[in-house]
Amino acid sequence: MSIEDRLAELGISLTTPPAPAANYVPFVRVGETLYVSGQVSQNADGLITGKVGADLDVEAGAAAARCCGISLLSQVKAACDGDLSRLVRVVKLTGFVNSTPDFADQPKVINGCSDLLVEVLGDAGRHSRSAVSAGALPLGVAVEIEGIFQVR
Repeated sequence: MSIEDRLAELGISLTTPPAPAANYVPFVRVGETLYVSGQVSQNADGLITGKVGADLDVEAGAAAARCCGISLLSQVKAACDGDLSRLVRVVKLTGFVNSTPDFADQPKVINGCSDLLVEVLGDAGRHSRSAVSAGALPLGVAVEIEGIFQVR
C-alpha cells in the first residue's frame, strides 16, 4: 500500500505547509537526507497552545504532537515535489514540549508523533528521538517537532 493510500485509509489529509514565520527555510536536502524545520502544533482550527501539565494533559499533548507529525509529512511531500513514494524512512525526531517544571512525561507526549509515523509508514516510520521540556515555545504552542528523513 502506498503512503498516500495509507493516509487516506486513516482519514488524514496533508495540506500545503505554511511558509516559514521567520528567516529560515522549511527544509534542507543534502543528498538523501532531508532536514525538516520544527513544525508547531496546529490543526484546522489554528494553533494548539498551552502548557502541558497545566493547560493540557498528556493525551491532549500527544494529540498536538500528532498534528506536528502530519505537518512534518506535509513538508516531506513538498520537499519531494509532491511524491511521498520518495520517502525512504524517518531517521530522527527532536520534540519540544511546552511544559511545567514538574512535568516529566515528555516522551509520552512526543509519542503522538512517533505513533502516527509508525502507523502511516510501518517499520520505515521507526526512528531515533529526543523528547525535551521547554519553558516556552514560539507563539505559545504546546509542541514543536523537527525531523530528519531519508528520501530518494
